[in-house]
Amino acid sequence: MTMKYFLTLLILLITNFTFSQAMLPNFLKGTWKMENKENFEHWDALNDNTLKGFSYKVNDGQMVITEYLDIIQKNNEVIYTATVLNQNQGKGVDFKMTKSDSTLTFENKNHDFPKQIVYKQLSNTEIFVQVTDGKQKGFAYKMTKQNLSKTQNDSLTLNPNYDKALAEKLGGDDYGMKRYILVMLKTGTNKTSDTALINESFRGHLDNINKLVDQGKLIVAGPLGKNENNYRGIFILNNVKTFEEAKELMQTDPAIKSGLLDIELFYWYGSSALPEYLPISDKIWKLKP
Repeated sequence: MTMKYFLTLLILLITNFTFSQAMLPNFLKGTWKMENKENFEHWDALNDNTLKGFSYKVNDGQMVITEYLDIIQKNNEVIYTATVLNQNQGKGVDFKMTKSDSTLTFENKNHDFPKQIVYKQLSNTEIFVQVTDGKQKGFAYKMTKQNLSKTQNDSLTLNPNYDKALAEKLGGDDYGMKRYILVMLKTGTNKTSDTALINESFRGHLDNINKLVDQGKLIVAGPLGKNENNYRGIFILNNVKTFEEAKELMQTDPAIKSGLLDIELFYWYGSSALPEYLPISDKIWKLKP
């Protein structure tokens, strides 16, 4: 291997490694106000791979949302998605990040306007935003980070039915959402014909479902219809933070532990109110499975 070839390969490896390790622009987290206008952007980090935000105006003390925003890292790409209310039939427009440091550049050359969105960090409390066609047409503005107190933040709500105590009890974010773990149950590798083992394992499977519900760990369980993926059913786990914790919890299920069922795990973002249906569900069944 020549030195020239080695150096070229090394540069490529370093470039790819650096980009694959690129972190999301966490400096965006918080609430930002446009200079000289009552226009705002608010960003939250949902997890290591997702920032979720929205743009809004404040009219007579009321928040009016104009746009929903997402920045999601998938593999080696970071995608910025803007969904403007009452435009594009409610569909978001994706922009791919092409530059990432103190300046974030997102581009979609096939979009009419804008084709490019740029966030430049001026300091810990100021950012500069450009929205352009990638050339001369466009506009720009500066935004300042808002140091909102908890009282001020709570007063900015779009929902007149907002119940602060309930929201805090359920542990959701400002959108009333939280992260769960979705478990896809599928046919396992154990192909035994031992009827006694099968019956005992699946009886234990049903008993374990009830136990996990009582523990507040399981909030959705149910079978799936026949499908080509051999998926047999689903669980949605509550208050389980990691895949490792979920895998350990699933070993309390005899059908999974014996290999009659196998699992695939996914993070799922849904309403934090989901567990609230359980007390009602206990009042509508006539026969136990």
